[in-house]
Amino acid sequence: MWRKVSFLTAGLLSLASLALAAEGGANLSFFVTTVFAAGFGIAIAAFGGAFGQGMAVKSAVEGIARNPEASGKITVTMLIGLAMIESLVIYALVIDLILLYAYPMAKPIAKFLGLEV
Repeated sequence: MWRKVSFLTAGLLSLASLALAAEGGANLSFFVTTVFAAGFGIAIAAFGGAFGQGMAVKSAVEGIARNPEASGKITVTMLIGLAMIESLVIYALVIDLILLYAYPMAKPIAKFLGLEV
């Protein structure tokens, strides 16, 4: 299953190269491709983050059930791990926002929205 997901991800991310290879007035095509790539990127990051956090909480609860005296240390370690996992999802969000609102796309986005450039 993971092999299928990785091939699908690689295929979707390769769409950006098609938009960059287009000539002339491909700004709208590039914008649409960038939006799709950003959407799929944050979806994959959110899925991975949620899966990782679920596994971390599951393991922490099992550890506390086996050794209730160590619940304080396990909880602190789990919370630090959850923060690290969540930071990866936030990094993906930042990269997606950079893709959407970076300088090279500022003018085409403004034109697409009907704003003066």
